[in-house]
Amino acid sequence: MRTARSRLAALLLALALPTTAAAQCGGSWQSFLFGIKAEARGMGLSAAATDRFLQGARQDPAVLKADAAQSIFQKPFVDFARQLISAGRINNGAANYKKYKSTFTRIQRDYGVSPGILLAFWAFETDYGVVQGNVNTRNALLTLAHDCRRPDLFRPQVFAAIELTQRGDINPATTTGAWAGEIGMVQFLPTEIIRSGTDGDGDGHVRLQTSAPDALTSAGRALSRLGWQANQPWMTEVTVPSNLDWAASGLNHTASVSAWSKAGVKARSGKLPSGSLKASLLLPMGRNGPAFLVYPNFNVLFEWNKSFVYVTTAAYFATRLEGAPVFNAGNPSPALSGQQMIALQKKLTARGHDVGGIDGILGEMTREAVQSEQVRLGLPADAWPTTDLLNRL
Repeated sequence: MRTARSRLAALLLALALPTTAAAQCGGSWQSFLFGIKAEARGMGLSAAATDRFLQGARQDPAVLKADAAQSIFQKPFVDFARQLISAGRINNGAANYKKYKSTFTRIQRDYGVSPGILLAFWAFETDYGVVQGNVNTRNALLTLAHDCRRPDLFRPQVFAAIELTQRGDINPATTTGAWAGEIGMVQFLPTEIIRSGTDGDGDGHVRLQTSAPDALTSAGRALSRLGWQANQPWMTEVTVPSNLDWAASGLNHTASVSAWSKAGVKARSGKLPSGSLKASLLLPMGRNGPAFLVYPNFNVLFEWNKSFVYVTTAAYFATRLEGAPVFNAGNPSPALSGQQMIALQKKLTARGHDVGGIDGILGEMTREAVQSEQVRLGLPADAWPTTDLLNRL
């Protein structure tokens, strides 16, 4: 037991240290696998588990194709939310809450994570466990680690998967999941399984693919580990006055709830939380679209998924599952097309802004650059790009 703990500590330390994965990607497939094998041995992983993991491994072209085709994240918030949120998911959320109420109660007691958040991610990731993916996890992880687009993310996942193989928790030949290597009902990458995997049903095993209590408890523990503030809110839909200082909106600006209230920001239904709580005014489609106050727990959700539109939609859906009304879509200016967004990002980059990559996706870094240029040009600085802004740039 002491040896296993020492090996796990060494593995987690190695995964946390700066990596040279970028220098170890690409090249011939066999040379790449040889490098994986040598590094695994250096981490203290057993030769038998490493050989078993690598035996029969192959590149999966479909994984690379899926990685390059994430156009769904180009959709604006209202369209994205309407695509992901359905009456079926709302009804199934209510049914699953009732079925696993004791599990949700225990998670809230132990980790302070609200049922709505867990249900929202469970719904979006796998439709409450129904659609977990049929891609071989080993091949997906190795393919993405070999590819030089994001090796720093995926090479550590390979070694974590070898550790899980050594434990007997996954079978490299048969374990399947999402194309990006996530496993189970809430789609954990191997490092997260090692860090947060928890036996939620008391059977002595952590089975994220077949046990809802295990998956949900592990998700609650993961959010707690990532900084979730126990029993605190994450989002409130609000109404905003037309004369608000729009340059104060966005995730890169915060003020107390009481300050926002004094500025005329009001809860659309119910009431705002404690006045001392820090909050940002989120306008996912600009000043004429939906508006939300978001709190520190909202930012924790980006540790689960980096997509701005995904996290915003999941956070809203969690409030909806807990009784919030359908959001007010408002009347925002039309969204830029994918090609227009790419053109915008190129122009912003040329002006010295870091938009996080030219990908046609309106992420947080692009939004901050847009807001900066809106201020410079004397436009309402609500971080929502329009054709007018594109033309002026």
